[in-house]
Amino acid sequence: MIRRLMMFALLSAISLMPSVQAENPGDESLTLVVMDPLSAPLACDCVKGYAQRDYEALAAFLKTKLNQEVKVVFSESLADATEKSEGKVDLIVGKHSVVMADAKEAKKNVRPVARLSDQKDLLTQTGLIVVRSGDSAKSVADLKGYRILFGPADCDEKSKAAIALLKKNGIAIPEKLEVAASCSEAAVTMVELPAETKVAAVVSSYATPLLEGCGKVKKGELRIIGETEPVEFITLFAAD
Repeated sequence: MIRRLMMFALLSAISLMPSVQAENPGDESLTLVVMDPLSAPLACDCVKGYAQRDYEALAAFLKTKLNQEVKVVFSESLADATEKSEGKVDLIVGKHSVVMADAKEAKKNVRPVARLSDQKDLLTQTGLIVVRSGDSAKSVADLKGYRILFGPADCDEKSKAAIALLKKNGIAIPEKLEVAASCSEAAVTMVELPAETKVAAVVSSYATPLLEGCGKVKKGELRIIGETEPVEFITLFAAD
C-alpha cells in the first residue's frame, strides 16, 4: 500500500532536487529519513495490520525504478537521523509538526511535497481528550479544575490544537503545561493515579489502537470526551 501511495510523491520530490547528484558526485544514493511513528521499526506489531509500514520495501522498489541506491534511516528525531546518515538527508517522511520543529532546530530548510493517507484515506490526525472510564466528566467543558496531561510542543494534535479546544470550552490553561513524552506515558500515568484524582490526557488519534493493543491500558479503561480540529499528519518533505 505504501509503495502505491508514495511512489509518485517520491519521484516528484526527487525531480525537484536537480542538485542532489551534482553536489555529491561521489555518492549517488538518496537518503530517506523515516520519522513516521507508524513505520515498522518505530512502532510495535501488537495490532495486526496496523503501524507496520514497510519503507525498506519502498526503498527497494525505488531503487529498481531510479537505478539508484536509496538508503533508509529510521529515527524519532531529525538530529539523530542526521547523525546516523553522516549529515546526508534528501527526503524526510514523518509527522508534519515534528519534522518542521526538528528542521527549525537544526536550521535545515525543508519543504512539504506530499502527504500520506491512512487506512481510512485521511491525510490528517486529531488529538483526543480522554478520561478514565469511571470519571464523571462527559465533555471538555467539564474539565474545569482538572489536571491535564498534554503532549510535547512539537506534536500539534496534543499541544497547540488541544489548547485551542480547551480554551474554546472555557477551560483555563496553566502557565506551565504538564507534558507526557508519549501517548502511552500519558495513558499509564493517568490510570495509575488515585481514583479520586481529577485528571485528563491528550492522546493522538493514530495511537489509540496501540494503547489497548500493546497492553498499556485495559480495554474500555479510557473514555474519549473531546476531539481537536484536524492537523497535518504524515508528510513527505524534500530537504535543500
